[in-house]
Amino acid sequence: MTEAAALPGRPRDGALTGQATPRAHCVLAPNPSPMTLDGTNTWIVAEPDSGLAVVIDPGPLDEGHLRAVLDTAERAGQRVALTLLTHGHPDHADGAARFAELTGSPVRALDPALRLGDEGLAAGDVITTGGLELRVVPTPGHTADSLCFHLPADRAVLTGDTVLGRGTTVVAHPDGRLGDYLDSLRRLRSLTVDDGVATVLPGHGPVLNDAQGAVEFYLAHRANRLAQVETAVEAGHRTAAEVVASVYADVDRALWPAAELSVRAQLEYLGEHGLI
Repeated sequence: MTEAAALPGRPRDGALTGQATPRAHCVLAPNPSPMTLDGTNTWIVAEPDSGLAVVIDPGPLDEGHLRAVLDTAERAGQRVALTLLTHGHPDHADGAARFAELTGSPVRALDPALRLGDEGLAAGDVITTGGLELRVVPTPGHTADSLCFHLPADRAVLTGDTVLGRGTTVVAHPDGRLGDYLDSLRRLRSLTVDDGVATVLPGHGPVLNDAQGAVEFYLAHRANRLAQVETAVEAGHRTAAEVVASVYADVDRALWPAAELSVRAQLEYLGEHGLI
């Protein structure tokens, strides 16, 4: 879910569909839009030569796409043993129940309402399937239930909508909160510095091979937007719609409703910190 158009993250050409890292393969869902960019990236993650795979974000309820994901895994000699959700937005999660029917795999998520099976997901969980290791990283902010998945063997992180391959993410007020989102970006920055994460495997857009640069850009972008919103309020723009018209004047109007959600989150953040 994006609110802008460009991010300098050195995307890899051709990574929207196909093998992105030794363990991660992307199948692009056919749901392009201003909010979903080229569509939702469904990720098949498995150890090389393993017969078991994990699917992250099956995507929308689109039978053709779900079967394409299943067929891709089967062609690689893999059985889908587990489905994970980065968060509950429909473009990531609506196909999960049907995908569970097709694969017989449980669905694990932070939000209990999205789970199919006995286990959920929580901070610090380590998922081991077919020799694969994925570490659950809590990254609330875009939504309250947003998670990322650290793939240490590939020095990669699967970010859902927390960091995109192109554009910047909506903090979807009121469920999303800007303070949480900034903390989540700092947590991801720590992964790039302390754990050597180099690659972002996003929920939309191309793969980024400069993870630290992408996260730093996001943090700088948020600081800049906050300053712009604060200036707009000081200039007399009181409602979120008025602030959007002032601050996002150069952004496609089709994205203004999403931008208004982020502005509401920014106004809430500035108010909580006594800045307006």
